[in-house]
Amino acid sequence: MEKEIAHIRNVVTRLPELRFKQPVEWTIREGEQWAVVGPNGAGKTLISAILQRKFTFKEGDVSFGVEGKSSEIVKSIAFKDIYSLADCRNSYYQQRWHATEADEMPTVEETLKGLPDFQEIFHYFGIEELLPKKIIYLSSGELRKFLIIRTLLYRPKILILDNPFIGLDAPSRTILVDMLQQLSHLHGVQVVLLLSNPADIPEMITHVLPVADKSCYPAMGREEFLHSILAKQLFPGQNNTEINLPVDPKKQPSRHDVTFRMEHVCIRYGERTILKDLDWEVRNGEKWALFGPNGSGKSTLLSLIYADNPQSYANTLYLFDKKRGSGESIWDIKKRIGYVSPEMHLYYMENVPTLSIVGSGYFDSVGLFQKCNDEQNAGALKWMELFGIGHLKERSFLTLSSGEQRLALLARAFVKDPDLIILDEPLHGLDASNKIRAAAIIEKFCSRPGKTLIYVTHYPHELPRCVNKRFELVKQH
Repeated sequence: MEKEIAHIRNVVTRLPELRFKQPVEWTIREGEQWAVVGPNGAGKTLISAILQRKFTFKEGDVSFGVEGKSSEIVKSIAFKDIYSLADCRNSYYQQRWHATEADEMPTVEETLKGLPDFQEIFHYFGIEELLPKKIIYLSSGELRKFLIIRTLLYRPKILILDNPFIGLDAPSRTILVDMLQQLSHLHGVQVVLLLSNPADIPEMITHVLPVADKSCYPAMGREEFLHSILAKQLFPGQNNTEINLPVDPKKQPSRHDVTFRMEHVCIRYGERTILKDLDWEVRNGEKWALFGPNGSGKSTLLSLIYADNPQSYANTLYLFDKKRGSGESIWDIKKRIGYVSPEMHLYYMENVPTLSIVGSGYFDSVGLFQKCNDEQNAGALKWMELFGIGHLKERSFLTLSSGEQRLALLARAFVKDPDLIILDEPLHGLDASNKIRAAAIIEKFCSRPGKTLIYVTHYPHELPRCVNKRFELVKQH
């Protein structure tokens, strides 16, 4: 029998809302690599918090087979932890695109000062080119790699990663798995992945802890779980919910011709060219896929369309038949666009009811919440119910799982019945059933006249059937 590294022994948390239905029992032994797998809202993040002793316990205990404080033995990385890198909580969403304001933000190297051997480890993993970059300009994939390496510098024994593949292109997913394998072999790190999709369980994983509806099921080997009846029960892969979209009877389909057109667009930050001589025209009602590797400028391109990036004034850009800068306000543009992205998700960490987050879509605000009237609240609730989260309307957004948060932000993007819907990795972090539900809503919405779609994904099989055009970015060097 291998040595016990961590043992959750019959834990019952003190707060009832943070409890599992039965006391939690889980043992991690030396050499084991785990995936905690379950649908959205199942309790995966709760298990992680128990292992880290983040809550007080009414019963039971967590013990470790190695010396040190629990905060040093176990380190956790979630997508929202990018906050801690650049104090995003005190910055605002558009700041990423404002070069003068971003000057205050630190570089990767500056955030690592005082930690030993960081240059050597960055060189070992072949990503030393990240060191001089400002944190705020790193792509999702670059941020993920940086977070893992920074955490590694603290020498944890157990490394927990919450849905680590969100926002990563195929090569980056492969690199991340390779990196995790090297960590386990060379540094003896025990990896724990929190996953909402069994298809994401990499081959390096040896054991699976299935979780659903705040209940733990018996642990089993990876192959045993993937071929088990339980996997099919937890992830049925079908959703027969009828899709009836909330529709504003007063709103007529938009009659514009060109949704947007870019002519020879160039975007630079200091010495770095992000977009160069880019031309792209999207007409009313067209459905496009936007492809490109991590760091190729997809988020920058979308920030131009969504009127967040001030460099749009220095380029030739048309939106809804009007040349950008011809007198329209940012809010005139935003009221016609619904948008959700992983970057936007980072800035929605507000301790307000989830209904208020969804309702903020009427006002295009991030972190500023105008009060919705009764009609708007009713509309927001209808969209929440359509996405299967109506029961969460009074819950604080901060207490939702990352998958539930993503569903709320999707509902927010649709709430004002926009003419242009921009969906950047909309299904990431969703379990199979919620992916099917969200995809059906997107498909139904886009079948209506006057609806234009830009869909960004690193998973081509997730593209809606209505998408029949593609635009691909290449990374500038």
